Amino acid sequence: MTSFNGYLLEANLIGGEWTGAAEGGTIDVTNPATGAVLGTVPNCGAGETEAAIAAAKAAFPAWSRSDLMMRVGLLQKLHDALMDNQEALAQLLTAEQGKPLFEARGEIAIGAAYIRWFAEEIRRKKGEIVPAPQAGRRLLVTHHPVGVVGAITPWNFPSSMLARKLGPALAAGCTVVAKPATVTPYSALAWGKLCEDVGFPAGVLNIVTGSARAIGGAIMDSPDVRKVTFTGSTEVGKTLIRQSADTVKKVSMELGGNAPFIVFDDADIDAAIEGAMIAKYRNMGQTCVCTNRFYVQAGVHDEFVAKLTAATKAMKVGDGTEDGVMQGPMIDAGAVAKVEELVADATAKGGSIATGGARHALGGTYYQPTVITGATQDMQFAKDEIFGPLSAVFKFDTEEGAMAAANDTEFGLAAYAYTRDLGRIFRLNEQLEYGLIGINAGLITTVEAPFGGVKESGMGKEGGTQGLDDYLVSKYTCLAGLD
Repeated sequence: MTSFNGYLLEANLIGGEWTGAAEGGTIDVTNPATGAVLGTVPNCGAGETEAAIAAAKAAFPAWSRSDLMMRVGLLQKLHDALMDNQEALAQLLTAEQGKPLFEARGEIAIGAAYIRWFAEEIRRKKGEIVPAPQAGRRLLVTHHPVGVVGAITPWNFPSSMLARKLGPALAAGCTVVAKPATVTPYSALAWGKLCEDVGFPAGVLNIVTGSARAIGGAIMDSPDVRKVTFTGSTEVGKTLIRQSADTVKKVSMELGGNAPFIVFDDADIDAAIEGAMIAKYRNMGQTCVCTNRFYVQAGVHDEFVAKLTAATKAMKVGDGTEDGVMQGPMIDAGAVAKVEELVADATAKGGSIATGGARHALGGTYYQPTVITGATQDMQFAKDEIFGPLSAVFKFDTEEGAMAAANDTEFGLAAYAYTRDLGRIFRLNEQLEYGLIGINAGLITTVEAPFGGVKESGMGKEGGTQGLDDYLVSKYTCLAGLD
């Protein structure tokens, strides 16, 4: 195994100093593939978080007024540092999260791409001179960094999710207090070392591990934190939105999903299977944009199910560091239990297991990649996010019926469809209630396009030209007496 090159850091970064918890002790971090303890991180709470916020506040005036090209240059160096250390960072990511190593390498690469994108995009964030209604005046609209940013990130993409937040925040001139998930903290802490190594000033990035309730509470309570960005469950996101009201923070929320994958009779079935395998089983099905529900038109249903079942059976399951492994372990026992509950519910209501449907012989948190046919809208996974390697296949007859079923959820993050009908493609664009839509593609995330949902899947965008907006405030200045 490649060395982590010193990136397994067991301390928090606060104001340029690597520190432990004042009173909370430490938290073990385990490898989900083996159950072995990788190390510990500080179990911090409100006190350490308040210190991190104070450090970010102190660093903000100089950082926010720093030369644009200085910030751009540091971000470009950060991109290069990520790619120079891609293998070590990927090994660390797989060790703490479990995903196959080829996926971990891809996550490091797209995280670096987000940093480069925002280093470029901040140079194009122009203001305006608005035509004045009377002579002797000029009306200016300018953009400014919002202030200290609180960034709360999830365990399923512990590196790239932080990249999506750090890139625009640091480019805009904001300082950051980041709170990674306690089960996957090392990938985030590695960002602290990388930023330190390439020359970011002390206090610009601070990283605190420990109690989600205590750290999140301190971030939400602080009037000095002017913006909070969160990726995680809709339930927690709603709580943070409520808490943001007391200090009227800007918030961006990337929350849960329930992605439909619609296969029409005119689809290229082999292409649909290729897209389905990516959209369903990436990261063991533990992504917010993963397919939750396959809707397959009656004319191609049996062919699609046969090919999906065969492809699912063919996947190699094991430790993500082993050659050829396509599916690693799930993150913890609770995640496995949830998939078991969904399978039991579906089979009790008439669903049939085409393959899988049980824990894997490897034990631990390994679960067999599973296909269930005969799915119906009264089954639990029709409403609940699966977040596991379970493909639920529904049969449909008409386009209108598929569209109605696809939209029958409070979520609206990602949707996929396979068809060659150009008119239908535009109807899908207009009628699917989702923030991201993939037509004849199962992997659509890219730094150049906005990522974010509608309805209860969140608010705000990450990536694209829109990705900077939540880290900036606009000011209008009226200049009078110019005649």
